[in-house]
Amino acid sequence: MFDFRKISFEDKEWITKCLAVSDFRGAEYCFANNMAWQRLNDTVITHHGDFYISCSFEDGQPYFTFPAGVKIDVEGKEKYIRLFDELKEYVSAQGKPLIVSSVTDDNLSWIKEYYGDKIICEYDRDSSDYIYNASDLIELKGKKYHGKRNHIKRFMDEPWEYRELTDKEIDSCIEFSAEFYNKNDNADDPSAVVEQYAIDLFLTNMDRLGLKGAVLYRNDKMTGFTVGEQINSDTFVVHIEKALADVQGAYPMLCNQFASHNAKGLSFINREEDLGIEGLRKSKLSYNPAFLLNKNVITFR
Repeated sequence: MFDFRKISFEDKEWITKCLAVSDFRGAEYCFANNMAWQRLNDTVITHHGDFYISCSFEDGQPYFTFPAGVKIDVEGKEKYIRLFDELKEYVSAQGKPLIVSSVTDDNLSWIKEYYGDKIICEYDRDSSDYIYNASDLIELKGKKYHGKRNHIKRFMDEPWEYRELTDKEIDSCIEFSAEFYNKNDNADDPSAVVEQYAIDLFLTNMDRLGLKGAVLYRNDKMTGFTVGEQINSDTFVVHIEKALADVQGAYPMLCNQFASHNAKGLSFINREEDLGIEGLRKSKLSYNPAFLLNKNVITFR
């Protein structure tokens, strides 16, 4: 019924087509992210009918990312309902319930209307993406960005340079990232290990994955690098952002410059989730998101 397997570069073309049809804004709807993070929770994928389906595991329980590949119209909803029925049958044969994650509020609404009390819904705040107006991060206008502008001015007190990330900088970025990892108190955390794998895969396959990157220098010293891409018709997503925290203004400067060079003409920038990490949540909120792209988890009874 379903032929799940590991994702590979050979899947890029058909997965990208499925994602383009759905035009989802969530960071998980991106071939590069799916490739880079597949080691986390043993993710597998399949092409089933019109759908691209991704499945990860936690303590033996499969979690299906809300599938992509069809438009959310009357016909598309009917296809989803048939797919959910097939998936329920598939996992019930393994003695497991069907659990679907990354369900946005819009999709949750029509699913609840159809299934009623046959599903249990849980809001997954830690996985919700931070979505910013692209113009806000490019222009940094108004009182709400006063602090960011001041930090950037301090950064600009010394000679600085913004460069597009090319093959020349890849080794330096990998080394820069490794230094971050080695200083991490949670370096033994599986997610930290997988993050290093993901960063290396991003950096060594920039062209193959269609990624954009940038490196920031101050006094001829690398102070940060970042990687992202346009994820759908109106949104740019930032996959990686690493900078020296002890260099005042390095992070807001990198954020502002990367947005200015890559997100003009787009409506939004997705800076991904905070994973429930308090410091990361505070940082992402400080850039004044336009909204959170809420994610929900549905368990089918």
